[in-house]
Amino acid sequence: MTSSEAIEGRAPGLRERKKAKTRAAIQQEAMRLFRERGYDGATVEEIAEAADVSPSTFFRYFPTKEDVILRDDYDELLLEVFLQLPPDLTPLQACREALRSIGSITGGLSPEERELEKVRMALTFSVPEVRARWINELVRSFQVLAGAVAARAGRPADDIQVRAFVGAVLGVMLVAMEPLVEDPTREWTEFLPDIDEALSYLEQGLPL
Repeated sequence: MTSSEAIEGRAPGLRERKKAKTRAAIQQEAMRLFRERGYDGATVEEIAEAADVSPSTFFRYFPTKEDVILRDDYDELLLEVFLQLPPDLTPLQACREALRSIGSITGGLSPEERELEKVRMALTFSVPEVRARWINELVRSFQVLAGAVAARAGRPADDIQVRAFVGAVLGVMLVAMEPLVEDPTREWTEFLPDIDEALSYLEQGLPL
């Protein structure tokens, strides 16, 4: 199974589609208000009102105000594809194939969706509290990826080799995306080829 086949096989039900629509509406209104008023100039209550939901509904989808910027569907989709790929692929090959699936998705984004992604990235690295939350999310991402890699490898998630592998993968990905920190107005998706190249270099054993 290729990453494209894994994506096509992920047919969301009606309930899931409704939840995704509500989540997207909240994020779109949040980004619009943040762009117009700045991060501190828009409250959760105002975002909820603009999205025609209650504040309690907002918090069901996004535990904090920072999360409305940081949360997306890409991590979940990546993990689903990663776990569904053939077992004969090494964990690193599966990582690269799963990341290519994101490239196929982002290539079909509308101009409005691309603008949303640019606003999200700009806020992630320019607002101190969001950036701090992003760093905390990296820890969660490490734990989630470690669990997925361990499942593919048939090892416990706390295996030191699993943890070292995940640390190396996340490390080279962060290095490839480092220019975003300096210029968060760029689209993060343009760095996908750089991430793949960095993972290829890792696959070769990091020769210098």
